[in-house]
This record gives sequence, structure tokens and C-alpha cells, in this order.
Amino acid sequence: MVVCSPSSVSTSSERCGGCPVIAQSYGTQLAGKQLRIAESLARYPDLAAQPVERVLGADAIVGYRTRAKLMVAPGGRLGLYAKGGGHQVVDIPGCRVLAPALACVAEVIRARVREHEGTAGALAPYDPPSGGALRGVDLRETRESEGAAPRVLLTLIVQRTQVGELSVLQAEAERIMSLAPDVAGVAVNFHDGDLPQVLGGETTLLAGASSLPDRLGASVHLATYGSFVQAHRGQALKVHQLVSRAFAVGARAAEGTPARILDLYGGSGAIALGLAAAGAQVHLVESFPPAVASAQAAASSQGLALRAECGDVATVLRTLVDRGARYDGVVVNPPRRGMSPVAREWVARLGAEAVAYVSCDPDTLARDLDHFRRLGYAPRSVQPLDMIPLTEEVETVVILDRAAPALPRVVHETEEILVVEKAAHEPTAPQGEYSTSLLTRARRLAGADAAVPAHRLDVGTSGLVILVRSPSLLSKWQEVLAAAETRKVYVAAVRGVTPSKGAITRDLREDGKMHPARTRYRRLAVASGHSILRV
Repeated sequence: MVVCSPSSVSTSSERCGGCPVIAQSYGTQLAGKQLRIAESLARYPDLAAQPVERVLGADAIVGYRTRAKLMVAPGGRLGLYAKGGGHQVVDIPGCRVLAPALACVAEVIRARVREHEGTAGALAPYDPPSGGALRGVDLRETRESEGAAPRVLLTLIVQRTQVGELSVLQAEAERIMSLAPDVAGVAVNFHDGDLPQVLGGETTLLAGASSLPDRLGASVHLATYGSFVQAHRGQALKVHQLVSRAFAVGARAAEGTPARILDLYGGSGAIALGLAAAGAQVHLVESFPPAVASAQAAASSQGLALRAECGDVATVLRTLVDRGARYDGVVVNPPRRGMSPVAREWVARLGAEAVAYVSCDPDTLARDLDHFRRLGYAPRSVQPLDMIPLTEEVETVVILDRAAPALPRVVHETEEILVVEKAAHEPTAPQGEYSTSLLTRARRLAGADAAVPAHRLDVGTSGLVILVRSPSLLSKWQEVLAAAETRKVYVAAVRGVTPSKGAITRDLREDGKMHPARTRYRRLAVASGHSILRV
């Protein structure tokens, strides 16, 4: 058994990239996170005036982290990548933010890695020449009830091509459990090739429990190896409370009319189970089968009204809309990349009175909120939370209510025309599969109730569209746009670095016919491996 010393302090804090704002006062950190949200929203005219609430600070800003993925490197290093990019692992013994139970297990792993280094042992750092296979570890703390002793699920992340007999890993798992009694189970995750993701797609139990109950507030969900969970238990509970209040779940339950909630990207059910425990009827949608099974099992064991469905969010939404499903509210908790345009469209077509958007990335959040604003949902409140103290990351819960779609921005107008800005992901004119269009929104402008487009942009293209105020003016302006002296200029982002200028001659097919086409371009800039072209 290993006894951890709480007084041990990392000497690598200046190099570790895990807590980049640790030197700032906590008040300064919170103010910076609020500003980050406001700046992201300000990029979109329809969101620029949206108030952002003060960030809900955490009660604990050290020793809080109940989930951690740590990388392994030669020299007995177990930690995170160094500041400044690259893949240099910084050893972080005595890390200040790890929950004590995880810190103790990390010390056991660190010692075992040092013993195996330079060999083909089960816990030797990944190194093809020597046979080492261990790339990292994933640690997850659980608590079966308030005040209960913590238990830990440990996932060993190994390079699949370097792994020998599984029995060797099983023996090492049992050894770890004997050295660290808090570890209730050990699994192995197989990393394939040079994938950028830390965790691979296959996980196998080596020893101990296959899952553990983890209580948060009034509900218990089943924690599994490698499954997503919010890093801060106290802050996660605040998220659940904000969502529950937004849909008046408790009040509806007391009145005998339970709220019907759709939970998208629901994971293993942390939010959904909390809503169900408060009296809601919840339909959870998640694409990862083990997480769906865990959510359903947890709900069944507690007698909660929760139905978990495995599937792609956009596909399931379309099916729900087609069959006329009705919900009082929708929760969306997508990954960092946010929601797809198709998923946003189908949420709007579902027609729920309110949407709770839980986000971990201000930029993708603002992008998605701007689209929702055009689709007829406006923010009621924007509440940031400090989910990961001592970092620049910020969690945000936005409550959206049904509202009139935002009016398009007019950049020029005369007695005959309006030049309006079209955003991406909406059609110029109404199309059956879209809930709104640029023309529908523009006809709410003064003097534009009979407007029609003189030309169109594709659904995925943003830019300027000329609308004529009356259909009687349409042929005149179409002739103007078709004239030889009229040119349409596009700005496009393309993958790769193009020549500074050039032309592409390639016939295009439209309605079964081939048309000669010549596209000329000039490169304006290069950004992140893409070229910005004037076309």
C-alpha cells in the first residue's frame, strides 16, 4: 500500500500546460472567463448586446479534479504536455488540482512506470525499440453517496501493436489494486496508429469492477472506463440545477404534469438522470452504445422515467420531427466542436418552447447561438461557470426561448432593392426541409413584404443577396446581374496552400447538362493550412 503525502508540491508548474493562469488571483481568472464569453458573442451582431452573467466560481479550486488523462514518457514521467505546443511530457508529482484519491493512484503508477522502464514490461513507457507500450492513463473518481469514500477506475492506455499477452496486463492490474486500495477496477484501452486522440476505440476490463455508481445530487449514474464526466463535481451539480430550473422541472412535477425533456449528446446520463430524479420524463440520445447502456441501467435501478436511445443526433431528431414528437424542453450538451448545422435545424423544427445549451467552448457556442437566433430561438440567459479552475476554459449554460427569427442585416437599400446579408446554413428562399429562410426573415423588414430575390446563394454559402421590393422589378434586375459588365466575387477558404493566383477551367454539370466554366482566383492570405481566395 502507498501512503501519499499531501504536502508534496510539483516543481514543474512553470512548464506544465495544465494550469496556465495559476499565477492570477481567482477574481482575475473569473473576470477573464466572462470577458472571453462576451468577446465570442460580440462577433455576431444579433448577439453583441446579449448580457453575460458573472461567472459562477467554484468552492474548491485545488484538489477538485475527479477525471484526468495523464501521459506517460521515459524517465518515469507522468503528467501533461508542456506549454508552447509539441508533445514534451512534464512530470507533475504533487499536482495541486487532482483530487487526493487520483493523486495517490498517480503516484503508484509513476513508481511502477519507473520500475518497468527500459524493459518490455506491461507498464514500460511507449517505445517501439524496447517494446514499451504504455502511452498514458485515464483516472476517474466516483462516490456512491455523499460523504462516501472515493473509489477510482483506472484505464491503462497502450499502443495496440506493442501489447503482448493480455495476462501480463491483468497481473499488473491486480498488482496496482493491491498497492492502491482506492482502485476498484482496471481496464486497458488500445490506441491505434498515430491517432491524435488519447483514447482509442476499444476498451477491455482487466480486473475489478466493470462500472461504479457515482452520485451527483439526487441521482446516481454509472461511471465506466473512459466515459465523459465533468471535471468538477460541485460545478457539475450547479449545471444540473440551472437546467432543471430553466424547465421548471420540480414545479411541473408537483402539479402532476411532468416536463417532457429531450437530452441530446446525453453521454451516460449525468444530466438526464438528474432531471428524471426531479420528476421529468426524459428521452436521452447518445451515439456511444456503452454510455447508452449505462444510462438505461442506472435509470432502471432507480425507477426513473428515462428512455435512452443510441443513434446519431441529427438522424434521431429527423425521425422525431417526422412522427410529430413533442417536448417541453431540449438539452444539448455537444462536444467542443458544437452542434452540426443539420442538428440545429432539426432542433428548431421540433418546436420545443425552450432549449438549454451546455457548452465548453465559447467560439462554437456563439456560432451555434447565432444560427439558433435565425431559427427562432433567443437567449434568455447566458450563465458561465468555472468548471476547470486555474485554466482559461469556461463552461456556459445558455437558456434559449422561442422568439421571432432575427431580421437580416441590410447593407444597402434603394426604392427598388435591398441588399441583405445571408448567413451560411440557410436557404435564400423557402425550402421544405428548412424551418426558415433569408427571404422569410427579410419580408419582415419595412417595405419588403413582397420582396423576391434577384439571385440566390447556395444554402452553405454566406454573402450578399439582392432582393427586389416588388416582383415587377425582377426581370430588370436579373438583366443587370446577367450583363457582361457585372461580376460576382466570392471569398473562399480552401484546404492547402494554393499558388498566389491562377485559373481553373472545368466543365460543370447542372440538371444533367454540362456547362463550360472558368474560375479565376487570387490568394489573399494563408491561415492554419488553408488558403483564403478571392474568386
